[in-house]
Amino acid sequence: MTTLLDMVSVHIPVLAGELIELLDPQPGAVAVDCTLGGGGHARLVADRIGPAGTLIAIDRDPIAEERFAELAAEVPCATRFIRADFASGLEQLCEEGVRADLLYMDLGMSSMQVDTWARGFSYAYDAPLDMRMDPDQETTAADVVNGWDERQLTRVLREYGEERYAGRIARAIVRTRRSEPIETTHALVDVIKSAIPTPAQFAGGHPAKRTFQAIRIAVNEELEQLERALPLAWDVLAPGGRLAAISFHSLEDRRVKRFLAERARGCICPPDLPVCACGRTPEGELLSRRAIAPTPGEVAHNPRAKSAHLRGARKLEGAAR
Repeated sequence: MTTLLDMVSVHIPVLAGELIELLDPQPGAVAVDCTLGGGGHARLVADRIGPAGTLIAIDRDPIAEERFAELAAEVPCATRFIRADFASGLEQLCEEGVRADLLYMDLGMSSMQVDTWARGFSYAYDAPLDMRMDPDQETTAADVVNGWDERQLTRVLREYGEERYAGRIARAIVRTRRSEPIETTHALVDVIKSAIPTPAQFAGGHPAKRTFQAIRIAVNEELEQLERALPLAWDVLAPGGRLAAISFHSLEDRRVKRFLAERARGCICPPDLPVCACGRTPEGELLSRRAIAPTPGEVAHNPRAKSAHLRGARKLEGAAR
């Protein structure tokens, strides 16, 4: 019989080979894993930077901290863990003057969070509406569902979940909670299904998928974290260093794509100007022309990899910190 502990212990890092190829870890490098999760990518990086290297991991989840303690006892390099959201962790590294040779982010929620049923990340299991990546923070999914007004809920579902029926679902939530609070994942799923036309419930995956994504993003302020973290990550990166990010939905990927493109952009003068007047030079070089997606074989082995996109850039020598 598969136990909850067994489910939590299973971790398959997404785009692992592609990430290692993009980052090209070298012996003695300083590596920063901004979103440790189950530690699958970190282990691969640690083995390559070797005894002279240093691995710094950041995560706000206490389970990730436990995983890192196990990892640190097994890998050959020096290690350090920072218990914080990745924007705050990177801010701390900036203040300390740390310079990383490679830095990477595996965005969204980790497999161990999804599979820890009691934390309420998944619509597949009935559990309390929680969804906190850091269980010490105050706001839970239940607070959002039962406390935010209809306009706020509609905006969140539309912007963070790209949910076509955002308004209908928000109205159904508000109407239902007038009678009794919505306190579990399956109770929320029932409300969502009641608001969506029947034909739409059988198209595009589970009908609650987008709503759960939106609420999770709102609870953990994931997009605000990413916007804040990207420039901090670039500042921590040493000249010649490499930054990579794996995203799982378009909201993350667009932000990563835009940020890296801006770093790689040079002159911004009008094209009809004969001589550059802006003096702008590229700070970085894109490591791939477009986002790298998982192979069909990886998706077959790990369906959660299906929506993953990997992007990266190298910080040019002479780029300002």
